[in-house]
Order: sequence, then structure tokens, then C-alpha cells
Amino acid sequence: MRDEAGTVEIALTFDDGFWAPCYATMRSICLTTHHPERLRFHLLHQQLTPAHRAALESIEHGYGARLNFIDLDAGNVLGERIAGFPRLRLRRFSKVIYARLFLADLIDPSIERILYLDCDVFVRTALDPLFFMDMQGHAIAAVLQPDRMHCIAGTDLKGRNAFSMADPYFNSGVMLIDMTQYRQVDFVATLERGLNAAELAMFYYDQDMINFCFKGRILELDARWNLQNAVPAHEAFNPAIVHYSANPKPWFIWSRVAFKRTYRHLMTNAYFYQYRRERVVRLIRRGLRLA
Repeated sequence: MRDEAGTVEIALTFDDGFWAPCYATMRSICLTTHHPERLRFHLLHQQLTPAHRAALESIEHGYGARLNFIDLDAGNVLGERIAGFPRLRLRRFSKVIYARLFLADLIDPSIERILYLDCDVFVRTALDPLFFMDMQGHAIAAVLQPDRMHCIAGTDLKGRNAFSMADPYFNSGVMLIDMTQYRQVDFVATLERGLNAAELAMFYYDQDMINFCFKGRILELDARWNLQNAVPAHEAFNPAIVHYSANPKPWFIWSRVAFKRTYRHLMTNAYFYQYRRERVVRLIRRGLRLA
């Protein structure tokens, strides 16, 4: 599949606490293509304030990219779907990350292919070669998880019946998805059919679910399309996509991550420092509630 004149469909999921990283991700994509007007962003969001929505809308006005806002709070779309999950531990992350599991229900059914991106990525090159690549019949194309042995087996690498360390295990933060095949998968039914209660209890984030439900159907991408946990020394690798997947984020004062200075200007100084202030206020309010 290669149609350079076609639309590049991109999906991002986030809540209001990640509005500025989402803006930075979209801006990085627009800045690194000659044709931002061919981009369409599907923004699956929760609790987005009008001011933050206006900041995101500036991408459309400034670069000509199209934005499709999908409010996950409308009609409790996400809550109803998650309620249908089997006994899974969903406490670690915000529930909004599970929206990627329901792209089949939330994205226009006429869309045949979509690129899902986490909002903590910095795109440094045009995405056309990735988006229009030959997926060779696979349902998903993704990059291996660097610490996959620990993700698969956990403490003391004891192993789990759901996964084998002899098999590949992929990061779900950058995924090129064949939506025709994705729509055919019922995550809940596949998990319940293939796992007992003890194994199900170990599933606590979407990455496990995607790797299990699409085992043998994920095409391995070169690591440059999702370079994770990069520090300044990795800048020499000239990655196509930098993924700040670990706790050190480029908007943290103390973090030492690749392209940190560039990222600040990518977010723009105004939004970068506004976002920092908002995070501090949010942490203070959270502390007061817990006190």
C-alpha cells in the first residue's frame, strides 16, 4: 500500500493532563512533512477544557492539518467498554490509554489504516514511509519492547502462560494498524477464551492485551520508528520517532532525555512553561486532597 497523495490518518488518546504533549506530538508531525494538509488527527480525549482545546485547534489553523475530536466522556463511551473487560487490573494508568483498544468502534469505518501514537513521542521525520509501507498481510506493525523479558515474565523472570520469552513482544506506543483486521478482533472474548482467571489477573494494561490478541500477526519495525527511553547519547542514532516512554519526560526539570531542548521549543516556550505551572498546581491540589 503506497499512495503518497493520500491522507495520513493518526490517532492519539489523552486526557486534559496531557494536552500540551499532544500538541507537541502533532506539531512535530506537521513540522517534519512537506504536506501537513494531508494529515488528519483523530483526538480521542477526556475532560478537555475549552482553553486547551483551543491550543490544539491552533494546529489546524497554523498548518492546515485536519482535526477530528472524539469526546470519550460523551455517553460514557470508554467507561461502558472497560466495564465489559474480564477481571483485569486497570489501576496503574489512566483509563484513557485503553481507548486504543476500541479504535474499531470510535473511528470512521471507512478508514482502512491508522497510525496510533502515544502523546509522549517526538516525530523527527515525515511519516509517509511508515504509514504507506507494505504491511505484508499483518494486522499491526510495531517495534519490540526493549525490556520485553521483564514485561513478559515480571519478577525473577518466572514466566506466564500467556507469553513466552521465545516470542517477540511489542511496544504499543507506536502502532500502524490495519483497521480491517483490527475490527475483527473481540479483545474481551479472546482474553476470556484463551486465559484462566489467574492469568487474566496479571493483565493490567493494553500492551499485554494487544500482544496476546495479535500474537503472530505483528510485523516488526526497525527500532528507529520507536526509540524508547532515549538519553542524549542516543541522538547520534538519528531516530525517526523518539518515545519518552519511561518516567523521565522532557517537560520534567530534572530529566536527562534526548532532544530535551528541542522538545521545549517544539512545545513552544509559552505552552511548555504553562504546562509546567499547571502540573505543579495539579500536584499541590492532589496533595491537599490526600492530606
